[in-house]
Order: sequence, then structure tokens, then C-alpha cells
Amino acid sequence: MNQMDVKAARSAAVAATVARIRDIEGRMGVTRPALEAIREELLALAAQEHLFPSNEFPPPPNGEKGSNRYLLREEDNNRFALYLNALNPGNETKPHDHTTWAVVVAVDGQELNKVYERLDDGSDPERCEMRVKEEVMVEPGSGICLMPEDIHSIHTTGTRPTRHLHMYGLALEKLDGRRAFDDKTGQVSYYNKNFMKPTAGTDK
Repeated sequence: MNQMDVKAARSAAVAATVARIRDIEGRMGVTRPALEAIREELLALAAQEHLFPSNEFPPPPNGEKGSNRYLLREEDNNRFALYLNALNPGNETKPHDHTTWAVVVAVDGQELNKVYERLDDGSDPERCEMRVKEEVMVEPGSGICLMPEDIHSIHTTGTRPTRHLHMYGLALEKLDGRRAFDDKTGQVSYYNKNFMKPTAGTDK
């Protein structure tokens, strides 16, 4: 299959998957069972690894930190945004929320997700107290579901770059209210403004 054929097959598979995901949210709402059903759709898409070759979706060059985020599809009103995120080993993020639902699955590579619980009542917008509640390894065949209020951090482990599919109820660029949490100092800040890189490319 040549590059044009791969791109056409990828576009069709992504469009069909997002259509089914849109239907799941429409029928089931934003609930954990709905996100689990969405995860199954994304796992089936991610299993078609040939649709997401590393030469088309490379991580930052020379083992650099940070990620390359590629937009695969975004629906009207910035809904149902699907990205491929490529990172080198040794990356990690600040704990953060999304303010929309999110599901992440792996095409290749390992990504340890630490999921946190808040110990304070959230009344102070600039401070937090939290601890790790569970750890979830996202790797081929597995994924993680996050409700809008859930807090997680990402840690890329192993020796291979990751290529992971990230599906959001609303495009990341529109999530100006999402927050970063420093689990050591307790400081709360805005994630997009302080930590998010621009999207690297669009699969058009």
C-alpha cells in the first residue's frame, strides 16, 4: 500500500470511528460506561498500526523532550477532536485536568498514566492537595478513560517513542480553562497557557 493509499484508508477509518464515537456520546452521554465504549472503538482503530506509520507521525527529533501532536480529525464546533501524539521516552507532564472527556489508547510505545485524587475541597483556585490514586499503563491493547474533572499525568517509559491516539470531546486548543497541578508545591496554574505546545500538523 503506497502513501496515498495509506492516507485514504486512514482518513476513512478515522471518519468512521469518530462517527461511531459521536453516536455513543449521543446515546449514552458523558459517562464512564460511554467512555469505556469509546475506548473499544479507539483500540480497534489503533490496532491498525499500518495506518499510523512513524515516518508520517514522528516524535520530536534527536530524542528531544516534548511531543509532536497531529490532528487527525475535528468535527463542527471543535467537537470530537482526535489527535495522534508522538513522544520520545523520558517525557512527563504536570498533573492536569481536561475540562472535557478524554480517551487515550496506544498505537505503539508505553505511557504510564498517574491518576490523582484531590484531598482538599477545591475551594482555593490557586492551591491544591492531592495524591496518586492509581497508575494505568497505556500500551498496545490498553487505554485510559478520563472524565472532565479527572486529573492525570503522563510519563513515557521504555525505550521506544510512543504513538498514541488522544480523543477529546472538545479540541485541546479550546480548553483554556484546564488546570495544571503541582503535586509537590500545591500550586495551580492554567495548563494550556503555560505548558501546551501547538499542534504539529493536520492530517489533511
